[in-house]
Amino acid sequence: MNPQVVNPATMAMLYRKEFQLCNVQKGETIALLTDLTTRRDYVAAAFAAGKDLGADVYEMCVNSVPTWTKVGVETVGRCKGTLEALKHADMLVCMHVPLFTKWLKEVRDAGTRVLMIIDAPDDLAELMSPPGLKEATIYAGKRLEQARKMRVTSDAGTDLTVQLGEYPTMIQYGFSEAPGRFDHWGGGHVHTFPNEGSANGTVVIQRGDIVILPYCRYVQDEIRLEIREGFIRRIEGGLDAKLMNNWLEDNRRFPEDMDGHAISHLGWGLNPQARWDSLALYGDDPERSRAAARAFPGNFLFSTGPNTLGGGTRNTLGHYDVPMRDCTVTLDDQVIIDHGKFVDEKMIVEREAR
Repeated sequence: MNPQVVNPATMAMLYRKEFQLCNVQKGETIALLTDLTTRRDYVAAAFAAGKDLGADVYEMCVNSVPTWTKVGVETVGRCKGTLEALKHADMLVCMHVPLFTKWLKEVRDAGTRVLMIIDAPDDLAELMSPPGLKEATIYAGKRLEQARKMRVTSDAGTDLTVQLGEYPTMIQYGFSEAPGRFDHWGGGHVHTFPNEGSANGTVVIQRGDIVILPYCRYVQDEIRLEIREGFIRRIEGGLDAKLMNNWLEDNRRFPEDMDGHAISHLGWGLNPQARWDSLALYGDDPERSRAAARAFPGNFLFSTGPNTLGGGTRNTLGHYDVPMRDCTVTLDDQVIIDHGKFVDEKMIVEREAR
């Protein structure tokens, strides 16, 4: 693992800047949701930043450890009063993955805004939302929300078509400043879920694309997926195809279970601070790629498995996240991304030197 370059003494200042983006006000209550693996320097920095801004901060530590390979773990609500406490907080800072849980929806429905912090210190500093990212992401989200058909192609052979509109469009720009909002410090992307049964075509995952869930690796050899009526029906290729097939097969809950093979959220990244080559530069520790690999500009994020985050019913163990390069994305026959480059200038955000 590469050495950390962020001075640990500056963490509180970094958190203060992020909390200001999140519109933390004097007298607000901030709950820190942690587990036994949470970085204690993050907890200390959050306490210091909150106090400096005049907020009241407390920590709630749970005894489960959700990860990207164990999504949907219901860490809150088993102990009496925990869910109610978080629903009364103004902001929840979640220091593990709360996605695809029932409790997260209840907390957000109560008006609590949620900020997920799960990346390494260097990435928190480098990926903090730059000026213009919020506006570009909101614009991209509206374009995706209005679309009723998405087609994704590539020179490698990808040709996937999905229908849209059944599920909401979700956007992340790196901070959570409004009641009920969820965001991921370091994020910067848009996505939605295809209409049930509407995904059809071929997806070819190339060398250099990134598997960030459940593994953390550059793809070494081509994976060819045949997709019909919303599900992956065939996986062909070498080692990477075998890894994908093994993971999805191993997570079947019963022999006929196809939920892990369903097409899940689809979208693209916009954060100019994120880099495709981050794994090559900083290593394959998952903590260094959770936001960076998902959010680099122009990637097409392909995934499989659950859709409960969008209001669906699939809550699966098997889940794959693959940011793909050099794809062309078309919404209602209008090109949005051409071979991994934005066509619409309103989605382009200038990178800051940090």
